[in-house]
Amino acid sequence: MSTTPRVVIIGAGIVGTNLADELTERGWDRVTVVDQGPLPLTGGSTSHAPGLVFQTNASKAMTEFASYTVDKLLSLDVDGAWCFNQVGGLEIATTPERLADLYRKQGWALSWGVPAEVVDPDRCVELYPLLDKERVLGGLHTPTDGLAKAARAVVALTRRAESRGAVFRGRTRVTEVLQHGGRVTGVRTADGEDIPADIVVSCAGFWGRELGELVGMSVPLLPLAHQYVRTTPLTELTGRNDESIEARLPILRHQDHDLYYREHNDRLGIGTYAHRPMPARLADLPEVDERTMPSMLPFTEEDFAPSWEHSKRLLPALRDAKVDTGFNGVFSFTPDGGPLIGESPDVAGFWIAEAVWVTHSAGVAKSVAQLLVDGHSEISLHGCDVHRFEEVQTSDAYVEETAQRNFVEIYDVLHPLQPKLSPRQLRVSPFYARQRELGAYFLEAQAWERPHWYEVNAHLVKDLPLEWQPPSRDAWSAMFHSPIAAVEAWKTRTAVALYDMTPLKRIEVSGPGALGLLQRLTTGRMDRSVGSVTYTLMLDEAGGIRSDVTVARLGEELFQVGANGNLDLDYLLRQARDEPGVQVRDITGGTCCIGVWGPLARDLVQPLSGDDFSNEALKYFRLRRAHIGGIPVIAMRLSYVGELGWEIYTSAEYGMRLWDVLWEAGRPLGAIAAGRAAFNSLRLEKGYRSWGNDMTTEHNPYEAGLGFAVNKKKTGYVGYEAIAGLENETPARRLTCLTVDDGRSVVMGSEPVFLDGDAVGYVTSAAFGYTIGKPIAYAWLPSSAVEGTSVEIQYFERRVRATVTAEPLVDPDMTRIRR
Repeated sequence: MSTTPRVVIIGAGIVGTNLADELTERGWDRVTVVDQGPLPLTGGSTSHAPGLVFQTNASKAMTEFASYTVDKLLSLDVDGAWCFNQVGGLEIATTPERLADLYRKQGWALSWGVPAEVVDPDRCVELYPLLDKERVLGGLHTPTDGLAKAARAVVALTRRAESRGAVFRGRTRVTEVLQHGGRVTGVRTADGEDIPADIVVSCAGFWGRELGELVGMSVPLLPLAHQYVRTTPLTELTGRNDESIEARLPILRHQDHDLYYREHNDRLGIGTYAHRPMPARLADLPEVDERTMPSMLPFTEEDFAPSWEHSKRLLPALRDAKVDTGFNGVFSFTPDGGPLIGESPDVAGFWIAEAVWVTHSAGVAKSVAQLLVDGHSEISLHGCDVHRFEEVQTSDAYVEETAQRNFVEIYDVLHPLQPKLSPRQLRVSPFYARQRELGAYFLEAQAWERPHWYEVNAHLVKDLPLEWQPPSRDAWSAMFHSPIAAVEAWKTRTAVALYDMTPLKRIEVSGPGALGLLQRLTTGRMDRSVGSVTYTLMLDEAGGIRSDVTVARLGEELFQVGANGNLDLDYLLRQARDEPGVQVRDITGGTCCIGVWGPLARDLVQPLSGDDFSNEALKYFRLRRAHIGGIPVIAMRLSYVGELGWEIYTSAEYGMRLWDVLWEAGRPLGAIAAGRAAFNSLRLEKGYRSWGNDMTTEHNPYEAGLGFAVNKKKTGYVGYEAIAGLENETPARRLTCLTVDDGRSVVMGSEPVFLDGDAVGYVTSAAFGYTIGKPIAYAWLPSSAVEGTSVEIQYFERRVRATVTAEPLVDPDMTRIRR
């Protein structure tokens, strides 16, 4: 008798059937897939999906999902009929801005291992003869992209999963998720039948939000309609294809006007995102039956009219054609455009895999199967985890506005630092009013307003010493940037600066079981004295870096964890469930933090306090409760910019007063306020890692250069067995420090790195190093790229020479930070 868990998958579309296939391939044979619609076309998004699979994405994970989808669908057929037609993909540029962006995308492709090249107009027309060559400046050709026959793939996947024991049931609507003691026990159908289950996975697409509500889980997605038409037959396509082939031309994207195209035998299919966002309310959708698909809404011709005119200009063959059929197809959109993967925080065993398009379907299903069977995914899912959002980002108002904005911007050229236009000012620190008075330029992250520089410091640019003068930048790297950042870095290194560190997640772990919990979850010793601060790692079972955190011991049973975001909070809350006497709570919103850093930091702080801030009394990586200007604070001797100073915490109610006290005392010392632009430059000069950018669960501590955070005498923590002994091995790859040879080319991140002409890695973080007068980039490279090795970084259409350099670049002996 099988002992594998009983799994119910809700949704028999491309995601649910892929998941059933992946689970049964791993030996889980008690899998039941249910869907409210008839099989195999159940009426969801899969039923009408155009099937375009473009692999290249700014996200490494999304690209890898798509590449796996390509490989898997290529291996499938239904009675000899294809499930994936690898016709290739072509994105064309009709503006110089788009052409430049295609070079950036080619860089992503090469970084993530996808073959791609930017081609000239002649080659574009050779690949796609229907194009008007006069309108095209160039294109990005990806030969391994292609067309998925999603409905046919569902049949193939269903057959294979059924052959391994899976059961598929159509016309079975789930009305209740059964649970006991905080765990899933099954589902109840509209017919009153109970289907037992140890695990329930919702792969219901735009119905996912409704299913999440059955367990009180917030699923931040919005169903939106997207237009798709088929033209009348085109003479130019007549006789090129037959029913078995259907398409030979590459799939085509004309992103300057939010359009894409694919062949349907002698017709073209045209999809557009150029129209107004059209939210679809589930209550307004028709019921599912053989004749009606609720995901296909009536076509609104007036919305398509501008796209039709643009299409006729780009493809002259359409000028004598007409729109034959059209519909408004419903898909899922999220606040940041990423999928939603994860387990309910309240009901163990209830999982979701939602907002997943055909493009990424097999890859996501594989990762979810790995999570369920192995406990971890080979691909880091931090950008896909449903718990990445802060609470305010899951509200109906936020989801509706941001998801619609993502629909509008889906094909736009977006800068890596480009902030949301709205909603803004959702989360502000107690210093916000003062920051505005100082001319702070705010960017947004996790709904926080974060100053990147202060215009009040602009007058100091002329005072910069020659060696601190930043070079002029190209137009791209100059966006959302100011030379004022150089001033703020200079003042931090030579005087003192105030940094708002409030947006960093702070989690309180308390109670008699707090020490045991943190000991079990981290690589460092937590049983240190009260007043200690420890930089440590949290690993997954495979030894990948789940997060890097600071743990401050405020009392025998009281700890403050400086975390990377909501994923850390979710993890700690889950792990604390089984630990008696542990409380975990997010204290970020009720507290605030100012980083006071620079060689004059002690001169600023000590006169304001009767407590001793000398090096002897408060050493590096220690803390103390104190008063500054009469305000109760916790001062932690930490510095992520590599200079003397403290992170000074207080209750939010005292925040503005604390800022004012420090500001006034700092004026005679030349103190300034400094922002994230300077911070990022200074932290790279010190070699400090940024989790999610420089390392993820895909990397172990020794590869990432963080072996020092692993206590060699400690055993038994999560991930210990996976990394035991690794410190004595040479990793195949390393996070490597590079300096750019020409002293002025500032790359942005995700660019491919070439060694001896081959793409061998990619940039993670980059900035101009104002202290050293050179651009800095960190990159994952083979261990053979030792100090002094010359490499090239592809930046748009050119390659920039760089050199592997020893780290840290500034103050390697740590004398400045410990004085």
